Amino acid sequence: MGANEFEEWRVLERVNAGDADAFGLLFDLHHDRVFRHALRLTASVHDAEDITAVVFLESWRRRTSMRVTDGSTIAWLLVTTNYVFRNFARSSRRYRVALEHLPLPEDTPDHAEATDERLDLDARRVALREALAQLPRRDQDVLTLCLLEELSTAEAAEALGIASGTVKSRLSRAKVRLSELLRQPDLTSMGGER
Repeated sequence: MGANEFEEWRVLERVNAGDADAFGLLFDLHHDRVFRHALRLTASVHDAEDITAVVFLESWRRRTSMRVTDGSTIAWLLVTTNYVFRNFARSSRRYRVALEHLPLPEDTPDHAEATDERLDLDARRVALREALAQLPRRDQDVLTLCLLEELSTAEAAEALGIASGTVKSRLSRAKVRLSELLRQPDLTSMGGER
């Protein structure tokens, strides 16, 4: 039995005794694999997140029933993911069928303009995501904290373990770099120039 297997056995013993902190360790250990499996099944990040949450809720609820295979609960968690997905799919089908039986509204407004705006916004998001990915990690970190999450430069500095002045200068340079990247033809053709 390897060191990780032994550690998971010990964690599982604590989980079975109702130790929520130990369950947190189990969650941290297997969350990513369960989420990836749910994402493969649903092809939707939102639905995969919901399914993953239900899997771990069920795991806590049925913690004394979890099966260990080769020193790990991952197989049990993945099978539970399949079970939760099947329930989700059945529920979604029933919901779609119910919606099909509802009468259509008499006066349906034209949503073309709102749809165009949403598509333009989606294209701009894609262009922004691609531009951000081209920046160095330190620039991504500063932009994420200060612009996207609206932390103050002092809060960002504390989170990054650097001086506030360094955050300000990195933020200024990162904004310029991001703006330049968004003006590049290959990105603006996707995101549209605004």
